[in-house]
Amino acid sequence: MRWNNFNKLKIQPIWFFVLILIVFFSSTSEYFFEFSNFKNIFIQTSTIGLIALGLTFVMINGNIDLSVGSMVALSASITIGLQGYGLGFSIFAALLAGVLFGALNGIIVWKTGVDSFIVTLGAMIGIRGVVFIYTEEQSFYALDFAFSDFGSSSLLGIPSLVLIFLFFSWLMHFILSRTIHGRNMLAIGGSRTASLNAGMKIGRHLMINFMICGFLAALAGITLSSQMGASTPNLGRDFELWAITAVVLGGTHLKGGSGSIIGTLGGVIAIGVLRNGMNLLHIPSFYVLVILGVILISVIYFDSLMKNKMELSQ
Repeated sequence: MRWNNFNKLKIQPIWFFVLILIVFFSSTSEYFFEFSNFKNIFIQTSTIGLIALGLTFVMINGNIDLSVGSMVALSASITIGLQGYGLGFSIFAALLAGVLFGALNGIIVWKTGVDSFIVTLGAMIGIRGVVFIYTEEQSFYALDFAFSDFGSSSLLGIPSLVLIFLFFSWLMHFILSRTIHGRNMLAIGGSRTASLNAGMKIGRHLMINFMICGFLAALAGITLSSQMGASTPNLGRDFELWAITAVVLGGTHLKGGSGSIIGTLGGVIAIGVLRNGMNLLHIPSFYVLVILGVILISVIYFDSLMKNKMELSQ
């Protein structure tokens, strides 16, 4: 009954967890509840956040994309590696690479029927190999100061990277909640058989979502390299795990059929607040991994429990 009320009010439970974290860390650290600290949290989570937005679409369809972390490294390397041809060209090339690799993942999953976990696991390894070949295992450094300055720039006191993340959060929320593509996405994730019988083009939807996911992962690599003023071949390692955790914490089911951008936003902020708060308390970072692992398993367990109760009550 309570779970139904959450759905009706469109309030994701993850936001109550965020509130609890804010109250806890505000009472235990005098530096936590400051505007500058919240600004830092949003900057630090913007990269994972962009990736999580794309993954939300893919996971609502009942798929997954493990190649996003490698895509971050590739797009960052392309952006800085091709800066000699002009910043506009290098950014375009990086985004195009993200879209093309996303399309490749989607086509393989669509045409072969191989599980997306296997396909994107191979893509994750392959793209990382491409990065090492392209960079010759070397780091690249931004020579165009306008690019590296953008990573630390602000508009009306709000960091540019945060504005980019919030804009794409709004855009993805709009697509999911107000367009035919968004409604079909939820329907396909809920039942592919029923969607196929209803005449939906399932393969096309899958491929578009993989392309969106690749685009946002590439964009995350560009913004991160702008923030760092450099790129390294190992950039983005484990980012896919952080992003998947944020999406699941936000209420998106691993088997697809339900999920929201508002929930994903809550999951991203929850991880950011937890990492920042524990850092302020001088707690070693690996304890964050332990806590997030326990929380993730608990969320999946209680979500499964609630779904079973709802099915039995119907």
